[in-house]
Amino acid sequence: MGDIIHLLPDHIANQIAAGEVIQRPASVVKELMENAVDAGAAHITVNIKDAGRTLVQVIDDGKGMSETDARMAFERHATSKIADVQDIFSLRTMGFRGEALASIAAVAQVELRTRLKGTDVGTKLSISGSTLDAIEPDACREGSVFSVKNLFYNVPARRKFLKPNETEFRHILTEFERVALVCPQIDFSLYHNDTETFRLPVSGLRQRIVNVFGKKLNQTLLTLDAPNSIARIEGFIGQVSAVKRKGALNYFFVNGRFMKHPYFHSAIMRAYESLVPADEKPDYFIYLTPEPSTIDVNIHPTKTEIKFENEGPIWQILAAAVREALGKANAVPSIDFDTEGAIEIPVYRPGREQAPPSVRTDPSYNPFHHTPARPTYNGSDWEKLYRGFEQDRTLPPDSSTASFPETPLPSEGGGTLFPETTRPCFQYKCRYIITLLKSGLVLIDQRRAHIRILYDRYLSNVRRHKSVSQQLLFPEIIECTASEAAILPALTDELQGFGFDLSPLGNNSYSINGMPAGVQERNPSTLLRELLNNAMEAGGAVGERATETLALSLAKAAAIHPGKTLTLEEMESMVGALFSSEANRLTPDGKPIMSLLTDDELAKRFKIQ
Repeated sequence: MGDIIHLLPDHIANQIAAGEVIQRPASVVKELMENAVDAGAAHITVNIKDAGRTLVQVIDDGKGMSETDARMAFERHATSKIADVQDIFSLRTMGFRGEALASIAAVAQVELRTRLKGTDVGTKLSISGSTLDAIEPDACREGSVFSVKNLFYNVPARRKFLKPNETEFRHILTEFERVALVCPQIDFSLYHNDTETFRLPVSGLRQRIVNVFGKKLNQTLLTLDAPNSIARIEGFIGQVSAVKRKGALNYFFVNGRFMKHPYFHSAIMRAYESLVPADEKPDYFIYLTPEPSTIDVNIHPTKTEIKFENEGPIWQILAAAVREALGKANAVPSIDFDTEGAIEIPVYRPGREQAPPSVRTDPSYNPFHHTPARPTYNGSDWEKLYRGFEQDRTLPPDSSTASFPETPLPSEGGGTLFPETTRPCFQYKCRYIITLLKSGLVLIDQRRAHIRILYDRYLSNVRRHKSVSQQLLFPEIIECTASEAAILPALTDELQGFGFDLSPLGNNSYSINGMPAGVQERNPSTLLRELLNNAMEAGGAVGERATETLALSLAKAAAIHPGKTLTLEEMESMVGALFSSEANRLTPDGKPIMSLLTDDELAKRFKIQ
């Protein structure tokens, strides 16, 4: 048998390496923007066509490159930032491994026009699939213009797996925001299909955050500042009143680089844990500046994961700093001792005599001969007490009629429930419904059951075009973030199908004129944001999948919560509607709705050993 191991050709090796670095158009945007920042640019413009499929262009006014540097920049592991292995542990730049441009050139058609500052003539270079097509002098502006066309044109399998344009552009927005949030000293612009999406002028850090995510955020941010000898910690955290179930803005930056760090996230959540519900999260923008020698950024191809030498101490400092910021904003309740019954300590005044405290006693009191008087009641007193009790009885405030479908219970022949004349239902701890089956007892989670019922109803109404919209007396204006505005047009038809009435106002703002019937008690803007965030978490689904995602989100928003007192009629209606559903054992997201306790299990529990 002959030798079978051989070296891969460079163009194949580059395509394989590109799979680690260039996953989608957003990866190209990230790498080119970071290169522009490293080049010392003061203005960076990003042009996108067809969510990056057709064109990703980054224009900067940085230092530019010579002809030799321009050609060398596309070689693998070519870099200007590392000369010795020790340089890896003193880096303050965004990129350093020299893989980005080589990976991009392996899977796209790239054109670079660049001119070194202080020179008269620049260079134009064209590469397709790692092959140099042309290099020639060019009368271009100082700085660099990278144009990446037809991404994955030579790797059809990779191009086929790209998501819809709305999803890919949302990923581009995410990478753009991560770079812009850490460089407020740079002017950024983003255009998609020749339409301006972002225009971020030079500003302070707080103003940059507000410019990216909207003016409303400015009212909820608290300043965080914790200088120390290990790592400077600064930034902003959200107020307790502004926590969210979905779409919380969580950002860590280390030495100008975006980072994901679940351990440090737990430090922030620890500071909030006694102040907010367990399923809600605050916004935060945390900037850490440790010594480069105490961190390792070379553990992930995209450099979004970083190792810290002093992880434990930073965790403690971060948690304490967040707690202090919340305390300064009176978010943490102060200690308020109960002074009732406490001894009053008089104020000391020099030269003034203080009378000794006096104690009052009853010298005639004998505990062994004292018999306390007992109240006596006669029959007439009890009758007066309970007179009219049943007539004046009212339901608790939280037991208002819930919105359940008027569905009769299945009969004995068509289902497993008892006949209508003997259909006992009991509510346990205002959370579970207990009812009888032929084979035993069944416990039903009332919220999950209601979610399943509403989900089926919403889908049925949408498919039959029978959804009801409740018009608002006063339309509400919602200012969407760029990510929300990017996905909203793709969901317009689905939202209208559920009963939303939206009117675009420009500048990523919309007027909410109507809402689906049954959710009027929810804040329109909050509900719409939840739906958009759920759609984004589902990967920007469209069509039937988007309809199902929105139906589930609406069902969760409208369903009753644990602690809701139900009347017998409401319980019977819910049980009947649930057992009429074809999928009544699980919620749409796979959580169990009911638990059956069979007669055999009951018998085993009472069996004598």
